[in-house]
Amino acid sequence: MTLPQILITLILVATLALFLWGRFRHDVVALASLMACVLAGLVEPDAAFAGFGHPAVITVACILVMSQGLQNTGAVDWLARSVLPRNAGRTVSLVALIGLGAALSGFMNNVGAMALLMPIAVQLSGRIDLTPGQVLMPLAFGTILGGMTTLVGTPPNLIVSGFRREAGGAPFEMFDFAPVGLAVAVLGVLFLALFWRLVPARKPAGGEGFDTGSYLTEVRIPAKSKAVGLTLRAFEREIAASGAQIATIVRNEVRMTAPHGGRIIREDDVLMLLADVNALAEALSVFGIKLEQQKPAPEKAKVEAAETEAGAEAEADVVAPAEALVAEETAAEEGAETAAAEENAPEEKAAGERDEEIVLRELAVLPSSSIVGRSASDLKLRTRYGLNLLAVSRAHQPPRARLREVKLQSGDLLMMQGPAEVMADFINESGCVPLGERELRIPDKRMALIAGAIMLVSVLVVTLGLLPAAAAFALGLLATMLAKTVPLRQIYTSIDWPVVVLLAALIPVAGAMQTTGAADLLSRFLVETIAQGNAVAALAVVLIVTMTLSDVMNNAATAAVLCPIAIGIASALGVNPDSFLMAVAIGSSCAFLTPIGHQNNTLILGPGGFRFSDYWRLGLPLELLVVVVSLPLLLWVWPL
Repeated sequence: MTLPQILITLILVATLALFLWGRFRHDVVALASLMACVLAGLVEPDAAFAGFGHPAVITVACILVMSQGLQNTGAVDWLARSVLPRNAGRTVSLVALIGLGAALSGFMNNVGAMALLMPIAVQLSGRIDLTPGQVLMPLAFGTILGGMTTLVGTPPNLIVSGFRREAGGAPFEMFDFAPVGLAVAVLGVLFLALFWRLVPARKPAGGEGFDTGSYLTEVRIPAKSKAVGLTLRAFEREIAASGAQIATIVRNEVRMTAPHGGRIIREDDVLMLLADVNALAEALSVFGIKLEQQKPAPEKAKVEAAETEAGAEAEADVVAPAEALVAEETAAEEGAETAAAEENAPEEKAAGERDEEIVLRELAVLPSSSIVGRSASDLKLRTRYGLNLLAVSRAHQPPRARLREVKLQSGDLLMMQGPAEVMADFINESGCVPLGERELRIPDKRMALIAGAIMLVSVLVVTLGLLPAAAAFALGLLATMLAKTVPLRQIYTSIDWPVVVLLAALIPVAGAMQTTGAADLLSRFLVETIAQGNAVAALAVVLIVTMTLSDVMNNAATAAVLCPIAIGIASALGVNPDSFLMAVAIGSSCAFLTPIGHQNNTLILGPGGFRFSDYWRLGLPLELLVVVVSLPLLLWVWPL
């Protein structure tokens, strides 16, 4: 071995050891490996950071932001409610959920897909009488499998495509991975749905987890809602799966507590619902109704204007976005003379503030809070702060008054909406404590369609070969920014920067393995010693080694390390390198034995109550299935 080969081998071994040790973050280890190569003269200093401009890195960053757009707009939540059966048995429900997770992972970040479907999985586990972990683990594995079906499904596929281009071939196209990946994913989903019993039945860490109880929330029935004309009994039957129930109905400002189940729901009725915060979006989306956040209809505005002139309180029941309500209440408090003036005010204000980020926060009222004993009307939340009180949760019994009239007590939990900076000021001034951040994604159909269209067009552009993946998804990112499906402030926080740094740092390191000849040396060792010169055996070795490494180190890092070795093996044997690169792509997407092999496995560790050793029980048979299915397909689709 030459000195450069010895140095790159030592650096690579040390890098793998640090990855396995887990003491330092993956991106830190990757950057240290790159700097070691620079100091050793294996990578030119001027080329050290060329990886940050690599097409795979650019594409990964763009995909992460566009996935956030699908998440923010509620597009995936809407799809889940549309696709998943409500009253099916265990097998059908699991196939639908895991299949949806796999399908989403083919076109968006699989960690994002997993995070979106986790609450649905936990709810489903209760309905089909399984522990949360027995649904979460198959779902996590399914989302990992789904990533191997397309070019953009997972970072390793993009890395493999990049190495193919650098080896002198054209980069892989969008669905080149599908013939093998789709077959493996479909059979894997069916296996997971049928063999969930291999998952240990554990209780979630910390018992039932963080539970804030049921919130009292007001919703208004719009004219086009499917709820109009239904009886209250039929309405509750449709939302029964979410656990929500109707506490009160308000019609023409008249409250009807514990209303009769045969009462017909009419347009503009206000329903006061009791619902857990995590199930609230599902309950509302069934009928296309919304929290009281929309600007009142013109007729309602005229009534409120008349009431204002008569001396009635102008504070409404969480009706409009903060930016509109500030103007509306200000006009009302100053004694708006006409309904038209009151209608125009919010429009003007909204136009001036529409760029401000609106956030949703869950706050706890402390005994020392200055708002104890006061209501939203007393505090003039909209006039003074531009904030909406969306819901109130009380430990022993829910409040009976309208939200604007509820006298807040110590221990109450408030769900509030408004501009981020104003929310922070209110928290400091009131003495409330913000709880762990919650998300309430009630799908916005228009924005969801825009986010979905942006993703679809980007995929089509790549599929049709009109532009390379990096350019196509960069245009998609630009469209996402212009359409504001992701707030501009959130664009950069949507990117998983450790993954970006990991990829960008390891690409030059992998290049050094090739330029020094270390990759060829290792390839010959594997071919001559283990595979004994047999191409099929060598292909199996590459697949199994890749799968093994991906269980203990980052899958993108695994792909970056194994790709040059795979190309070297193919060159030594004089066979088609595509089959070996595809083996690396498949193996990198098969981290099923440990909770550290993939972020989705880590996500379910606490909610599923799992131990480190629980994963192999379902993961090992799944990996064996992948080997048995993928090897013949690799030889058929990508012949040696």
